[in-house]
Amino acid sequence: MFRSWKDTFREYPRQFWIIVGVSFIDRVGGTMLFPFFSLYITSKFDVGMTQAGIVLGLFSAFGLVGNMIGGALTDKFGRRKLIIAGLIFSAFSTLSLGLVNEMAVLYPLAVFVGLFSNMAGPAHQAMVADILPEEQRTEGFGLLYVMANLAWIIGPSIGGFVANRSYFALFVTDAIASSIVAILFYFLIAETKPALQEGEEPEGMLQTFAGYFKVIQNFAFMAFITIAVLMGMVYTQMYNSLSVYLRDVHDINPQGYGFLMTTSAITVVTMQYWLTRKIKGRSPFALMAIGAAFYAIGFTLFGVVTLYWMFALNIVIITFGEMIIMPTSQTIAANFAPVDMRGRYMAVFSFAWAIPATLGPTLAGLILDNYNPNLLWYLGGVLCVIAVTGFYALHLRLGNQDRFAPAK
Repeated sequence: MFRSWKDTFREYPRQFWIIVGVSFIDRVGGTMLFPFFSLYITSKFDVGMTQAGIVLGLFSAFGLVGNMIGGALTDKFGRRKLIIAGLIFSAFSTLSLGLVNEMAVLYPLAVFVGLFSNMAGPAHQAMVADILPEEQRTEGFGLLYVMANLAWIIGPSIGGFVANRSYFALFVTDAIASSIVAILFYFLIAETKPALQEGEEPEGMLQTFAGYFKVIQNFAFMAFITIAVLMGMVYTQMYNSLSVYLRDVHDINPQGYGFLMTTSAITVVTMQYWLTRKIKGRSPFALMAIGAAFYAIGFTLFGVVTLYWMFALNIVIITFGEMIIMPTSQTIAANFAPVDMRGRYMAVFSFAWAIPATLGPTLAGLILDNYNPNLLWYLGGVLCVIAVTGFYALHLRLGNQDRFAPAK
């Protein structure tokens, strides 16, 4: 095993491993806070999940705008500057969220934080795509996902313990982690944006933003994003609504929810790299359909089971879907994108998560607060079945390709 990991380490460039390491530090801070943010809002401000969902929706809606701006700026000015600026702002915004004492203040703050904290998202993914050749991207994104889930093993368990005593300590810890990563990025990570060819004129700012029209003219890419949005509407409930559902319907406390998230992370850490190598070379859209089928089963069963160990089993089923979907979807997006438009393609790819994160919590809150809570999971199962059908249709149209010609 040691030899295998040693060989794997040598396969990838040094800068990739530095990105993996510093991202892990940032993830630990984020995973201590993020899963408990809905609980924080509902308990501190004494509001229902509908109001909490509106706040989370504002984060995501304006985060989507921030992603679009960040994608263009990434292609214009480079990846490194955007990432460092985003980390610094994230540290300050996290502290400000922990200091708010009025619900009325939280709404405009969510707009401001969502807009600026998400501008660096496309730069992260574009940097990895810059560093890794096409044949290594699926495994490379898989390795990043392993490290992210290693952080989930540490973060939620500690976060659940801390949340039972002080929510504010979670905000402080996340801000410290973001500050440390900003410093490490400044000293250790070089710019990866490809240099202009000799005689090539740089795009003007207006041309850069107008490049988004080329992205949306790529029919296959936009079909992929649309289907992923439907699937993401369901997936996002695991991190926004599940904790509240378990607390209110099944009397499972934050620490119990944290251990469920740790179960998911352990599954990824122990099996992701093996699974990624097993599925390497398969049709990416067929893999997306299989992953969505795992989601359909796991999320539907949340409305059926009642025992804690069964909830843990559901998490494992969903996690198998994640392990297929996460690296595969990132590779699909990266392979659609021309080199000089990676930031903008990755910004549009973020729609697959930003739109569900914007609409999902509010819609879920309306169901949890006004109807049978189990209805949330039954509807989720239906959406995932639709996603399975859509991804398989793309598989039938594009076959076993893993490279896609961008729109001209």
